[in-house]
Amino acid sequence: LSNFGREGDIRPGLTEITMETNGSVMDEEKTRLSSVSNETSTRYGSIADSLPTDEPSTAETTVLSSRRSYITVAVLCYVNLINYMDRYTIAGVLLSIQKFFDITDSTSGLLQTVFICSFIILAPIFGYLGDRYNRKFIMIGGLSVWVVMTLSSSFVTESYFWLLVLLRALVGTGEASYSTIAPTIIGDLFSGAKRTVMISAFYIFIPVGSGLGYIIGSSVANATGDWRWALRLNPILGSLGLFLLAVFCPNPPRGASDGHGGSTIEHTSYLEDVKYLLKNKSFVWSSLGVTAMAFLTGALAFWTPIFLSRAQVAQGIQPPCNTEPCDTSDSYIFGVVTVMTGILGVSLGSTISRKLRDRVPNADPLICAVGMLGSAPCFFAAIVLASTSIPATYVFIGIGETLLSLNWAVLADILLYVVVPTRRATAEALQIMVCHLLGDAGSPYLLGSISDALRTYQPDSHTWSFRSLEYSFLLCPFVGVLGGLFFLMTALYITKDRKNAELLTVKKETDGERARLPPQTKTTLCFKFSIL
Repeated sequence: LSNFGREGDIRPGLTEITMETNGSVMDEEKTRLSSVSNETSTRYGSIADSLPTDEPSTAETTVLSSRRSYITVAVLCYVNLINYMDRYTIAGVLLSIQKFFDITDSTSGLLQTVFICSFIILAPIFGYLGDRYNRKFIMIGGLSVWVVMTLSSSFVTESYFWLLVLLRALVGTGEASYSTIAPTIIGDLFSGAKRTVMISAFYIFIPVGSGLGYIIGSSVANATGDWRWALRLNPILGSLGLFLLAVFCPNPPRGASDGHGGSTIEHTSYLEDVKYLLKNKSFVWSSLGVTAMAFLTGALAFWTPIFLSRAQVAQGIQPPCNTEPCDTSDSYIFGVVTVMTGILGVSLGSTISRKLRDRVPNADPLICAVGMLGSAPCFFAAIVLASTSIPATYVFIGIGETLLSLNWAVLADILLYVVVPTRRATAEALQIMVCHLLGDAGSPYLLGSISDALRTYQPDSHTWSFRSLEYSFLLCPFVGVLGGLFFLMTALYITKDRKNAELLTVKKETDGERARLPPQTKTTLCFKFSIL
C-alpha cells in the first residue's frame, strides 16, 4: 500500500469530507492525492499534525508585487551594508585604538570577541521569535538598539576601555536580529533562480560593507585626526536604514515563495525544530564548514591591517607608530582589495552555481569546498611573503579573498533549500550561533593571545612584534583546509536533504488545501493502491 493507502496514515475525519461535484473536480483531486502519495517515508522531526482551522488574515496572504519585492531587497541590502561597515570600522582604526587605550594584542581582540559573543547568545532568541512573530518589528527593535549603542561607543574616554567593550557587546543585539531574519524574508519573496540572484545581491554586501568599513574608518580618522569620528558616521547611516525598514519592508507569509501563500505550513515547538535540524546532515556539515570559514575570515579581517603595518615597519618602509593617530593607509588599501574581491567572488560564485546546479545536483557545496581549499595556500603564501614583498602579499590576499567570497551567496542558498520554510529563521540562528561561537568569536582573541605569548621573548623588538603575529597567523590556512573537507561531506547528502525539504513542504500544503474544502460540499476521497 502507498502512504495514503495505509490505515495508520489516514487521520480521523479525513474520509468524512465529501463533496457533490462534477467529474473534472474529482479528477483534479485524485491527481493531487496521487502525487502526494508518492512522498518518501524519510522524515526529519515533525510538522504539527493538526490541520489549520482558521483562515489566514488578508494581511498575511496579500501577494506582494514584483516592484515591492525588489524594493524590499534593496532596503535589506542597504542595512546589511551598514551592519558590516560598522563591524569592521573598529578593525580599520585598531592601531589608533591600541595607542589610545594602551592595550595589547589579546586585549584588542576582545573588542571583536565580546561583540560576537553577544551575537551568539541573542541569535537563537531572534531565530525563535522570527519563526513565530512579525519579523519586521523584530528587526526594527534590534536595529534601534544598534544605532544607540554604536553612537554611544564613540564617546568613551581613554580610562574607560571596559565601557567600550560593554557597548560593543550590546551592538551585537542589532546585528543578531537582522542577520538572522533578513535572509528568510528574501527567501519568502523569491524562489528558484531569482532567489539565488537576490540572495547573491544581499550577501555581496558582506565583503563590500567590510571593505568600506576599513576605507571609511581610516579616511574619517585621517581627516578628523580622531578615530572616534569613524564610529559616528555609521549610526547616522543606520538611522536612515531604520526609516527605510519601517516604510518599505513587509512581513511576507512564511514559505510564500514555496507554495500557496505560506499559510498551510504549521509551526512546531522549538525542541522539534532543533531535532529536525540536527537530523539534517546537509545543515550540520555545512554549518561546520561555515564555522571554519568564520574562523578564517574573522582572524584575517581583524588583524590583517596591523599585520601589514608591522611588516612594513620590519622592512624599514615606514616608522613605527608611537602616538595616535597612526597611519591607517594599510586599512584603506586592504578595504579596497576586500570590496573588489568581494564583488568579483560573490558574482562569480552565484553565476557558477546557476550554471551547474541543473547538471550537478551537489554543485553548491562543491563550489564552497573549492573556495576554501583554494584559498588556504593563497593565504599561506601571503603570510610568508609579507616579510619580503608587500605587493606580492596583497596579490595573494586578493586571490584568497576572491575564492572565499565564492561561498557567501551559495551558503545562504543551501540553507534555504534544505530547510522547510517555518524553520529557516531557527536554522539561520543556530548556524550563526555555532559558526561564531567556534569561529570568529575566538579567532581574533586567540591569534592576539598567541602573538602576545611569543612577543614576550623580545618585547622591545619591532621585527619580533611582526614575527609573533605572523606565526599566529599560520593557524588560519590549516583551518581553511578543514572547512573545505566539511563542505565535501555536505556534498554527499545535499541532494537527498533538498528533496526531503521539498516533499515535506508540498505535503503540508496539500493537507491544508484538503482541510479547507467547503463543509457544505460532498466528495468521496479515493486512495491510490499499489500491488507489491
